[in-house]
Amino acid sequence: MTPINIYKQHALNKTMAKAGDTVEIKTKKATYKGTLLPRPELLSQDTTVLKLESGYNIGIATKTIENIKVIEKYKKKEKPKQKLSKNKNLPNVAILSVGGTIASRVDYITGGVYADYQASDFIAMCPELEKAANIKAVNVMKVMSEDILPQDWAKIARAVAKTLQNVEGVVITHGTDTMHYTSAALSFLLEGLDKPVILTGAQRSIDRPSSDAFMNLACAVHAASKLKHAGVAICMHAESSDTYCNLIPGVKARKMHTSRRDAFRPMGVDPLARVWPEGRIEHISTKKPPENKKLKVNSCKSEISLIEIHPSIDPSIITKQLGKVRGMIIAATALGHVPLNNPKSLETALKKACKKIPVFICSQTLYGRVHPHVYASLRKLSMDIGATFLEDMLPETALAKLSVALTKKNPKKYMTENIAGEITEREKYHTFLQ
Repeated sequence: MTPINIYKQHALNKTMAKAGDTVEIKTKKATYKGTLLPRPELLSQDTTVLKLESGYNIGIATKTIENIKVIEKYKKKEKPKQKLSKNKNLPNVAILSVGGTIASRVDYITGGVYADYQASDFIAMCPELEKAANIKAVNVMKVMSEDILPQDWAKIARAVAKTLQNVEGVVITHGTDTMHYTSAALSFLLEGLDKPVILTGAQRSIDRPSSDAFMNLACAVHAASKLKHAGVAICMHAESSDTYCNLIPGVKARKMHTSRRDAFRPMGVDPLARVWPEGRIEHISTKKPPENKKLKVNSCKSEISLIEIHPSIDPSIITKQLGKVRGMIIAATALGHVPLNNPKSLETALKKACKKIPVFICSQTLYGRVHPHVYASLRKLSMDIGATFLEDMLPETALAKLSVALTKKNPKKYMTENIAGEITEREKYHTFLQ
């Protein structure tokens, strides 16, 4: 937390109290002692916020303050530097820190959660990691995942490629909200990947006793160090209790709950493996490394859009995107339907869009696949209007793939090819809602 002066215009404040200071505030009616807090932007500028010794926060009308006495100045705690040991008998794994809840802590002064931990801090808090592998800590960025952009995907991919040369695998700590977008993007950005790249995160910050971060991280390191798999995967709790983690293909993973530990599920496929925190791995459907293929880091574009179809959708939602995006994903209903026969038909808007940019159809049901020929309206959408159907590809995966496809000579051809397992020949019956 950065101390800030919140009393610039308060004539009675001779000591220039700052956020984080322990102060005694005297008003016309009472005297209060506690920690001075930063004033939230939405709160009136005439309000001073104080955390009492009881833990409760109160607001005090600034104009009623007669005097402020600083009892103790705020001092930011310096984190000790962690020296990492090396064991020649252990595999080498790099942990790349991107941010998110797993790299966050609760600020018990302000009560908020903010990205603060770096990769080296994880080893200090989870020393058993050093028994699994020699850890190399790399801090790539410090950002909550809702703020991740396509250019960040490219930055992470470059960092992975640079780090992979001297390690058996890479673990990326990432916020969970958009982790499945990043895992999909890396699956296409890292062409010819011959080692495991494992994304993991936490639903609860790492400094909380109930945090799932330690087990997720331990399982991810074990997976990166000895998994018989080449490619990008997500490693998160398989159950709400601390039993084991699922390793899910990066292009077939999705966050399906806001807060549960087992929020990430494999969509229409089996997990690649199950990983236990003590290091046991049960391989299920891992992918062998490509032979004699050199790793290439593709580039990506950010002028992409994902539009979800819903009743009464306005056609202008599509037309207003033209000129701003170079490609569009439509999350249609069921087999790929969009409204074409009501007063708000999208026919004209989509025809206009398809003449200017590539437009692709996925299903918002997430399970199953779209089909361009089952109904007359689907044939019209694919054959007359010109939209391209993407089988059982997840909408978020399609969006990430589109960002890379737009750098290719033939984006449509690239989108319809199975690059990283994003398109399957058939969906196994038991994988529905597993």
